[in-house]
Amino acid sequence: MFRRVKAEEEHRLVHLDRDRALVEAALRDPAAFDALYRKYLAQVYSYAYYELGSHHDAEDAAERTFLLALGALSRFEERARPVDGEGASTFRVWLFRIARNVVANIQRGRRRHPVAPLDYAAIVADPLDLEGDVSRRQEAGAAWAAVGRLPPERRRALVLRFVEEMSTAEIAGVLGRSEGAVRVLIHRGLRAVARDLGGRRW
Repeated sequence: MFRRVKAEEEHRLVHLDRDRALVEAALRDPAAFDALYRKYLAQVYSYAYYELGSHHDAEDAAERTFLLALGALSRFEERARPVDGEGASTFRVWLFRIARNVVANIQRGRRRHPVAPLDYAAIVADPLDLEGDVSRRQEAGAAWAAVGRLPPERRRALVLRFVEEMSTAEIAGVLGRSEGAVRVLIHRGLRAVARDLGGRRW
């Protein structure tokens, strides 16, 4: 009885990853990996850009991420759980773990070979501001500048939550933390940003 229940659970797990068909296609034919590349390129690039503050470095990080993912795809293991919901994508979590490591390597390289410090105010203007309202852009820029001043784990948690729109479970998978720890990171990050902005004079 226990084995049958366990087998049923495993069967349910297998079908939770919304990218399963794309991953299987890419495993059969590496050229089919292009579909995963096109699906996640903008998200990986965006994550890298918020972490690195440079278009050039973000492009480099994104390309490295996908090259590593393609090379390691045969070792990818789907680990979606029923609690993650039908929209869960363990491939996405796995891909962002690779991206996190690539970004960390670039950051370590920067520390060994320093470049000009990041100007967060220049990199965080809201790209979705179609109204062109200067005041709103300044406020958005100030908010993202405050995010940029957070400790790295809090900053990553906020970027993954509010830029990449990941669930707490997905963020936990990317950062290698528990969901409770992720909620704490997001809560503390938001409080710190609010305090930072509260001390500004508009």
